[in-house]
Amino acid sequence: MLSQHIHHTKPAREERAEVVEARAGWWTRLKRWLATHHLTIMTLPDTPHSIALGSAIGMFFGFTPLFGLKTLLSFFGAWLCKGNKIAAVITVTLHDVLLPFVPAIFLWQYRMGMWTLYGRIPQGQGFGRVALRDYMEWTTFLTVGRPLLVGSLFLAVPAAVIVYFSLRAVLIRSHAEGDDTKEA
Repeated sequence: MLSQHIHHTKPAREERAEVVEARAGWWTRLKRWLATHHLTIMTLPDTPHSIALGSAIGMFFGFTPLFGLKTLLSFFGAWLCKGNKIAAVITVTLHDVLLPFVPAIFLWQYRMGMWTLYGRIPQGQGFGRVALRDYMEWTTFLTVGRPLLVGSLFLAVPAAVIVYFSLRAVLIRSHAEGDDTKEA
């Protein structure tokens, strides 16, 4: 009889934690997610060069307009360059945090690509007149995609270089501190 009244419930502390998590704003959840993935990158069992190279490759492909191919290209790019493939995939995924800013980033990349390829910045945007079904045509890639891809290099290359050198320095320091605590 007593067993019928006993319910399998979670402890009150776990229930409160779930309520707090549900009430947490998007900024708090984003910070937790970034901290978790940051720790994942910091604890990968590889050399600082390999992890930093994989992350730089992931950041590079994160800025390109190659929808649906970014993760795959990051993985294979890291494999070809002997970088850490997990770091590349995590970083290209972390780059998606910029998703709300993608329209502005693409507009800037398109303008930079037009300036680089044709020596002019268009007054009106060429991709504003393109219908949704036209995005599936290869000719659209030549008119809109090519300037967008070229323009993406203005953000992708510097971002990859910054990520490589800053992450490598942090990883070298972290590994050195870890070695010091092991000896003590």
